[in-house]
Amino acid sequence: MTLLDLSVSLSFVLGIGFLAYVTVIVRNFLRVRPDAPGDPDRFDWHFLIPCRDEEAVIGTTLDYLAEHFPRARVWVVDDHCEDRTAEAVRARAAEGRPVHLVDRRLPRARTGKGDALNAAYRALEARLPEGADADRVVLIVLDADGRPSPGMLDTFAGASCFGDPAIGAVQVEVRMSNRDVAVPLPHRGRLANRFARLLARLQDIEFRGPISAIQITRRLTRTVNVGGNGQANRLSALRSIDRGGSGGPWGRALLEDFELGLRMMLAGWRNGYTTTAWVDQEALWNVRQLITQRVRWAQGSMQCAPYLRRVWSSREFTTAGFLEVLYFMVQPWLQVVGLVVYAVPIAAFGYNAVFYPEFVLAFLRQGGAVLIALYLVVGVAEFALWGPLYRRRSEPGISRRAALGYGLALAVYAATTYLVAVRAFWRIVRGKGSWQKTARTAEPPPGQAPAPAAQEIATV
Repeated sequence: MTLLDLSVSLSFVLGIGFLAYVTVIVRNFLRVRPDAPGDPDRFDWHFLIPCRDEEAVIGTTLDYLAEHFPRARVWVVDDHCEDRTAEAVRARAAEGRPVHLVDRRLPRARTGKGDALNAAYRALEARLPEGADADRVVLIVLDADGRPSPGMLDTFAGASCFGDPAIGAVQVEVRMSNRDVAVPLPHRGRLANRFARLLARLQDIEFRGPISAIQITRRLTRTVNVGGNGQANRLSALRSIDRGGSGGPWGRALLEDFELGLRMMLAGWRNGYTTTAWVDQEALWNVRQLITQRVRWAQGSMQCAPYLRRVWSSREFTTAGFLEVLYFMVQPWLQVVGLVVYAVPIAAFGYNAVFYPEFVLAFLRQGGAVLIALYLVVGVAEFALWGPLYRRRSEPGISRRAALGYGLALAVYAATTYLVAVRAFWRIVRGKGSWQKTARTAEPPPGQAPAPAAQEIATV
């Protein structure tokens, strides 16, 4: 068997496997129903917000939380901020609000988001009244620009979330708050603004479409995992995986949220997921920033590979659960392989088309054209279908034509994951563990687009 034959065979197997996976998650996605609410007064709620130079957004976030969640306490981690983040927090605490500032200074600061969350966790533990019921204390992780849906605590208190004593953590659906901004880049031209709007919309489709569908399916395999924004954790569950000493429940992987979810499940807890509540966050309008963010996520997933052995031997995971975790964790590695697998046949076809055109024409006439067309249709359709599904479930106000266009654009958008995986793999090979902080945008005045905040670098 030649390298070309092997590449074609592998690409076919990978394609069929992915098509089967998409079929399963779409079916579950279309069958999901709203979760019944519960009584939020049965729990004590705490928001944890790790900050690294977030003056552009932290003030309005605290005001939003005070308006919609007045009984919840808020713990803001100042991870050696060099702007006025701490001033904004202290000003609101001085008004008598239940807001606490957790101060971290160098050289102990800026060692990763996991460490920042552990600092908030320890500060909260130190302030808890004696005899507090840890099963009824819930810690909600929120990004500095996060906007939880107003009824989120009601959903969390329901029987499918923390109303079930076996649930240790719950993740809500993530949406993009700036998906409808008309002029995201006021100082750029029409084409740049159209592209930025499209990029924001594609991120919204990604999170409310395939990512949400995957999480819904994970509820069946009991392998739901938590994200960095909008995750809620029962205090008793966090205590059960606490590393002890000066550590805490969160690890130091670049994907600290995924690592936390795995440790929860290994400890015997179940994680929940709901689309009834959600959190809004900012989409990125810049491809370079988006790629940097996704490389960090892919590298973090690769860093969690050692957990596979524990998942394999754990009685807490069914066979289906292990396979689902395995698929997620090896996906970046498969994409590194896939880039080669798909590139070889394409390169071979191009080479033959240039130097042996008669051979290529004969191949196309003898069924090759149909085979290539089938590959393209299936390969594009697996992603393009999310446009119409997004319209049906999430945004009925957009036109059918726009939904189809978004779906086709998503197929191109998804292709970037192969480059992301290769870059993440190369960073691991080189021993790189730094990550670039996601740019924030200040809350815009009515009718105006936000201005980007400065980017920072943190080393893990």
